[in-house]
Amino acid sequence: MQFSELGLNQPLEQALARLGYHTPTPIQSAAIPPALEKRDVLGTAQTGTGKTIAFLLPSFQRLMQGEATKKPRMVVLAPTRELALQIAEEAGELGRFTNLRVAAVYGGAPLRAQTERLGKGVDVIVATPGRLLDHMERGNVRFEQLEILVLDEADRMLDMGFLPDIDAIVRRMPAKRQTLLFSATMPPTILGLSQRYLSDPVRVEIATARPPESIRQELYPVSKHLKSNLLLELLRGDGVDSALVFTRTRQEADLVAARLQEAGESVGVIHGEFEQKERIRALEAFRSGASRILVATNVAARGLDIDGISHVVNYDVPEEAEDYVHRIGRTARVDASGVAWTLVTPDDEPLISGIEYLLDRKIDRTRLAGFNYDVPMPDWARPSAKAILRGMSRNQSSIARWKSLTR
Repeated sequence: MQFSELGLNQPLEQALARLGYHTPTPIQSAAIPPALEKRDVLGTAQTGTGKTIAFLLPSFQRLMQGEATKKPRMVVLAPTRELALQIAEEAGELGRFTNLRVAAVYGGAPLRAQTERLGKGVDVIVATPGRLLDHMERGNVRFEQLEILVLDEADRMLDMGFLPDIDAIVRRMPAKRQTLLFSATMPPTILGLSQRYLSDPVRVEIATARPPESIRQELYPVSKHLKSNLLLELLRGDGVDSALVFTRTRQEADLVAARLQEAGESVGVIHGEFEQKERIRALEAFRSGASRILVATNVAARGLDIDGISHVVNYDVPEEAEDYVHRIGRTARVDASGVAWTLVTPDDEPLISGIEYLLDRKIDRTRLAGFNYDVPMPDWARPSAKAILRGMSRNQSSIARWKSLTR
């Protein structure tokens, strides 16, 4: 199937051609036809598979066939400010040759500017739940004319505690509407959410909890005190055009970024303590190539949509196996290839076991040629028995949960 076979309005076909989109990805092929028929859709697909277009394209086709009003006719809810901005940007590109008006509404930005934008009239709102609810309670937005609701990264929104906000928002929307729910995973909580919000949905499922085959995954066992040295040597290797480095904590992100900057690397950093404008500035510098390396906490693990990331590095192994999949999915977007490196200390072995259980495969272990692994380990870096036992407990819990979901 080609996009040209879907019977789309000419402005949308023109935008798709300009973006270089001709053949739908699997999630787009599965989700767009029922969405065009105004069916509710329950979609499972990891990030990087093209699901934003999967819900924007049929929705825009429907909106263009209706009458414009000052009140919003479509709302997209997303878990993070970064994802909301990226969806709004892609919506702007897709709607470039239409009259559809798109507004991004998210926390960390001035309320007044958003209020003025909403007051001028919009067709599509892309929002984080908390900020949208704030505008609703202030009387800045109403949903009498709403036709379409999209819940993107629904599992992440539940993880972040947004369910009460989502409930409060949906209660004020028309019961007769089209609802499209997309999630990277489909635990019982998401199935329950779909039963609450969707009506007789079409279920589509693509590549659940599996990274693309085009990602080369490698583990680098290393002592804790040598991690930053090994990271620097890896990033200086051939073929590392751009790298996204994940740490577990904000403090670690700052320390890693400082170490790389001291070594002369062009580095940006984002985590929860930065103001929104600072995070946007760091993302744009990374997108443009002004920064070759971006260090981030899990705030960027989902929804960060930047083409051309050649390498993802797990400086710290994620504590949840599912987060590993979402992190490394930042490379090899759609049909590209990419590399994912994970630095593994002895304390991390239980977490790696959980990841390999989820992936149902062993990840290749390797050593960097020419790197000195024999530098003595100081006392402060020796593995803690308590940490190992704690990691084993987390691993056993993760395995039990996944066994229950795959019975």
